[in-house]
Amino acid sequence: MQPKSHRTGVDAARSVARHRMIAVAVTVVALSLAGVLAAVSVAGSATRSSATVSLRKTALGTILVRSSGHTLYLFEKDRSGKSACNASCAQFWPPLLSQGKPTAGPGVKASLLGTTTRTNGSVQVTYNKHPLYSFALDKQAGQTKGEGSFAFGAKWYVVSARGAAILAASTASTTTTPPATTTTSNCAYPPCP
Repeated sequence: MQPKSHRTGVDAARSVARHRMIAVAVTVVALSLAGVLAAVSVAGSATRSSATVSLRKTALGTILVRSSGHTLYLFEKDRSGKSACNASCAQFWPPLLSQGKPTAGPGVKASLLGTTTRTNGSVQVTYNKHPLYSFALDKQAGQTKGEGSFAFGAKWYVVSARGAAILAASTASTTTTPPATTTTSNCAYPPCP
C-alpha cells in the first residue's frame, strides 16, 4: 500500500491537469462562439450596409445627401464614372461606399444610382455616373463647406436631384473693370512696378 502523502500528491497533480483541460476546453468553446458571432455580425452588416442616397433642402437648393444627412459631392476630375480621388484625397473627400445595391431615398431616381469599383477594390456609389463623396469638414448634416472648392486638381460641387453639379453663385460674381491708365507701359493694372 502506498503512503497517504504520495497518493495526495498524485491526486493533486491529476486535479491540476483536469482543471487545465477544462480551462482549455472552455477557451476553445468561447473562441468558437466568438468566431461564429463575428461571422454572423459581418454577414448581417454586409446585407445591411448598402448606402442610402436621399434629398435635403439647403441654401443651395435640394441636394443629394447620405443617410446621415451629410452632403454628397462630385469631383470634376472624375472621368467615365471612375474616381480620380485616392490616397490623401479620399481622406479629405471620403467616397460613399456600399456593400450591396445602393438605396434611393424619397425623390432620388433609383435609375440614376449605380456603383463603380475603386482602385483598392471597394465599391463606390455613383449618381448619374458621378462617383459620390462626402467632405471631411462638413461636420453637421446639411453643411456644404466643400461647394466650389478647388482641391486635388479640380473643383468639387454639391449634386442636384438630377445628378448635375450645383454651381453656387459666387459672392464675387460682379465683374469689376480696372481703371483706365494713360501710361504707355505694358502694365494693365496699377500699381505697376
